[in-house]
Amino acid sequence: MTSPVPSRGQPVVVELGPGTGAFSRTIQERLDGRGRHVALDINERFTALLTERFAGIDAVTADARDVSAILAERGLGQADAIVSGLPWAVFREERQRELLDAVVDALSPQGAFTTFAYVHARGFIPARRLRRSLVDRFEEVVLGRTVWANLPPALVYHCRRPQQRQLNHRMGGIPDHAEPEDRFGAGDASARRLPTLTFGQ
Repeated sequence: MTSPVPSRGQPVVVELGPGTGAFSRTIQERLDGRGRHVALDINERFTALLTERFAGIDAVTADARDVSAILAERGLGQADAIVSGLPWAVFREERQRELLDAVVDALSPQGAFTTFAYVHARGFIPARRLRRSLVDRFEEVVLGRTVWANLPPALVYHCRRPQQRQLNHRMGGIPDHAEPEDRFGAGDASARRLPTLTFGQ
């Protein structure tokens, strides 16, 4: 999940829905005092806990859809990486769309977005919608290896280079019946490889 966090420079890293900090510690370790780490959660008890646990985290009680405004308030511009722990399967279509649009708006042109989904829910409508929405919004979407040790087992999506939203809307997106393979071509194995990323926590 945290592998796209840059290992050099002064990156801006955003966490959406960090909860109690499942990925926060690893992000902090990768940053090692560099850049900025902004974490947004709607639960103020979680943000208070993160502030107490991690001196390097700027934990904000806010809706993830306001991520661009939160970054602007801090003079940070766009994020280099966004790591999401949001529960996509429980969101209605409109909320899911608004959240992903907010992610795209907040990412730099070469930015990376990672999120996860539970294996058991992969065939359900919200999970299928998430896959379609990701390939509609990013030039590269790669499915990482399944983490069977997680309870419940989870799979990770690695997304790079956000598309311009106006182009997506003008093209009408991808039809509801389409699968990610329809975007890349069923025989295009390179679109499903993970050549540069390695799976982290």
